[in-house]
Amino acid sequence: MSYFEDKIAERLGGKQFGKSTTIYKFEIIKRAKARARAANPNVELIDMGVGEPDWAADPGVVAKLAEEAGKPENRWYADNGIPEFQEAAARYMEKVYGVKGLNPAENICHGIGSKPVLAMLPICFVNPGEVLLTTVPGYPVTATYTKYLGGEVHNLPLLESNSFFPDYSTIPADVLKRAKMLYINYPNNPTGAVATVDFFKKTVEFARQNGIIVVHDAPYAALTYDGYKPLSFLSVEGAMEVGVEVHSLSKAFNMTGWRIGFIAGEAHAVKAFATVKDNTDSGQFRAIQKAAVYALNHPEITEKTSAKYSRRFDLLIAALREVGFDINKPQGSFFCYTKSPKGAGSRTFKNATEFSEFLIESCLISTVPWDDAGSYVRFSVTFEAKDEADEKRVVAEMKDRLKKLNLKF
Repeated sequence: MSYFEDKIAERLGGKQFGKSTTIYKFEIIKRAKARARAANPNVELIDMGVGEPDWAADPGVVAKLAEEAGKPENRWYADNGIPEFQEAAARYMEKVYGVKGLNPAENICHGIGSKPVLAMLPICFVNPGEVLLTTVPGYPVTATYTKYLGGEVHNLPLLESNSFFPDYSTIPADVLKRAKMLYINYPNNPTGAVATVDFFKKTVEFARQNGIIVVHDAPYAALTYDGYKPLSFLSVEGAMEVGVEVHSLSKAFNMTGWRIGFIAGEAHAVKAFATVKDNTDSGQFRAIQKAAVYALNHPEITEKTSAKYSRRFDLLIAALREVGFDINKPQGSFFCYTKSPKGAGSRTFKNATEFSEFLIESCLISTVPWDDAGSYVRFSVTFEAKDEADEKRVVAEMKDRLKKLNLKF
């Protein structure tokens, strides 16, 4: 027995830590891709499951980092952020989302990416026995930390019949009485659904009536298409009183590995986050924050990226419809989400995971399965392509491979 085998905390499984035979779906897909590549070394794997941008950061952002990286004044700990970044974030929120009146020093705090922000928020607010309401399918970090802290998680399924919005009326009374936080995410990963002002207003009223803190995770909020304008939860009347919004530069500015984002919202909530953060990390490198200031001051970077994704969606949606998928172009994010086929030829699938494995191994197309609220599969427009001509080639090749499968829906 390892010295540490009986010393792991119960929140991680205690003595059972590391003994689970359950394989996470992304690991299942990773293994299937490895098998497919080994069996077909000369066939291109078309990866439609990528969850991060395919472009590098804008040259102006990179140049700013290079300029700032060697300056002696940038070597110090940044702690809870530099004023220049907070001020740029406030300007960005007003220019892009119309959110006015944010005090950079009180209503905004940077994070080393949005993931740590979402992990720390339960530490700020959730006590043992209290409940986090969270949408599924979705990003699990806030729910994971709630459980670590002795809190409980109540899942709100995102159903196509409800336009992929949570139905607050389904929450049992005993759960609602103990609910402390609500996690929502729009434009949504994985469904691609976008919020409406009416939905946000209903969420504000629901939160106010039940004393719940709203956490709106908004990493895709600026990536919108076909007339849908970027929408912030904080732009809705009353939202600042009941919630916070978490932004990331990863998706909108192609800065995934740079690890920079921010939280915006009610001053006490932001201060609580800053307190936990101050006891968790020493801040992101000042040069990265200054490069992020450049990005926030140039939202046209996002507009260029959105134009590319919109163009790719037009190609992808048309191709998927042609082979039998019932799918519409989303108005936000870089994901589209559609019901998984029930079979291919004589083969049947019990769920989306089986279909995704089959798709990889039979024709080297990778997607992400979601079986949390029905059997669905997620395609992404962040696939590798050199230029517009290559985008058309990749999608055409994908379509040709899918046609040969004789998919049944």
